[in-house]
Amino acid sequence: MEIPKLWKPQDLFVIKSPKQSLRLVLLVFAVVCGIYILSMCINQTSNYLLQAKSLSIHVINRHNCHYPIFQEEDIHYLHFPKPQTFTREECACNPVRFFAILSMQRSGSGWFETLLNSHMNVSSNGEIFGAKSRRTNASVILEIMDNVFNLDWISSSSKNECTAAIGFKWMLNQGALEYHEEIVDYFNRRGVSAIFLFRRNLLRRLISLLANSYDKDAKPLNGTHKSHTHSPYEAKVLAKYKPVVNMSLLIPNLRNAQRKANRALECFKSTRHILLYYEDIVQNRTKLADVQEFLGLPQRELISGQVKIHNGPLSQQIENWDEVQNRLKGTPYDTFLIKD
Repeated sequence: MEIPKLWKPQDLFVIKSPKQSLRLVLLVFAVVCGIYILSMCINQTSNYLLQAKSLSIHVINRHNCHYPIFQEEDIHYLHFPKPQTFTREECACNPVRFFAILSMQRSGSGWFETLLNSHMNVSSNGEIFGAKSRRTNASVILEIMDNVFNLDWISSSSKNECTAAIGFKWMLNQGALEYHEEIVDYFNRRGVSAIFLFRRNLLRRLISLLANSYDKDAKPLNGTHKSHTHSPYEAKVLAKYKPVVNMSLLIPNLRNAQRKANRALECFKSTRHILLYYEDIVQNRTKLADVQEFLGLPQRELISGQVKIHNGPLSQQIENWDEVQNRLKGTPYDTFLIKD
């Protein structure tokens, strides 16, 4: 009777046949890969826990909420409002971002706001400082902003408990520049992000201002003034009016608008902000993706029911076009004459 030979570790390296050799190689390879994958998992888990400790612990302790890891610089802009008028229920631990759209009349801000409000998680509450009684001084303005950002400002745009971004539209001539020091301090202290929206072509903005002023008095749409239209018919009716531009005020108006926009950017430069132009959004809708990323929102297709009133070349929209053209040629504003 043959006595079985005892196995020794060094036998692993003794190749008896090609078939046995392949099996041993595969076995060693599988063991090495398993050890490598296990070490990588342990390393990544350790890094994740360290990141979680450094970024989210103070928020969890503060709000008793558990949420995914955010970048450290984002923490200041994540809020957990506790409204007095309703309860956020299951969305109480969903962070909310605060924003304000800073713009000038007839710069596309109304259209832009309808785009934002088409997002299921955004509430932009319009021109809340349009009424003079709401901007009599800085204290009144700050108190109203507290109300808005606490989700207690009720409007048709309110998404209530599951809002992910809350804000409003603010024209520069509605106290935003007059009390800019207090407002900038508030934005930085409360973590409010600013969205600047301007028009590149200030001549087109001026024509829109003149046409809108005419509509307030004439009311060609069945005696109703409409700053924005929602049908091609309404837009066609309002587009029929061609304003006569005052030559003595043309360049001063363009200069003042440009200076006001520049001043706003200078005053609010210390805030977290993004700069947008109406023409860029019209021509490139990916700009809307940039805005959603800026507000930390899940990406959605944004839509608006508004219909643009003035289309085509400016020569068809201004009664005294030749005068305007001659006045602006050779000035810093002659680029506004070119179709954009």
